[in-house]
Amino acid sequence: MIDSFRNKYSFLSNYELSPFTVNGVVFPTMEHYFQAMKATNQEDLLEIANAPTPGQAKRLGRKVKIRPDWEYVKKDIMLEGLRKKFAIPELRQKLLDTGDAYLEEGNTWGDCYWGVCNGTGENNLGKLLMRVREEIRESN
Repeated sequence: MIDSFRNKYSFLSNYELSPFTVNGVVFPTMEHYFQAMKATNQEDLLEIANAPTPGQAKRLGRKVKIRPDWEYVKKDIMLEGLRKKFAIPELRQKLLDTGDAYLEEGNTWGDCYWGVCNGTGENNLGKLLMRVREEIRESN
């Protein structure tokens, strides 16, 4: 089990530098992409995409007018972003190198939706990472 996306496994974190492009917009990290996808207009999307840090992108994502279908599409958006991120050859190989390890985003900041905090949580990020890892294996 990998239960922390830090140090050797920091590449699994949405905050890790992993630039990819979607519709001509460069997203420096998964966090930038995910937060930008909340936006209802291009101006807000670009402001988030160009935020200097993933933390600032997250803060901006909390301030924009959020698309009305967000709660229904956020997992699909995370999955699509992870597919883009792990299409980067180096990251793709690192994900494959986790083998069959269960991936769990253990955290101390109380995110029980995307991760696990104090032994409780849905671990949706970990589950999506394992899904992408399996998709990569099947495509090889």
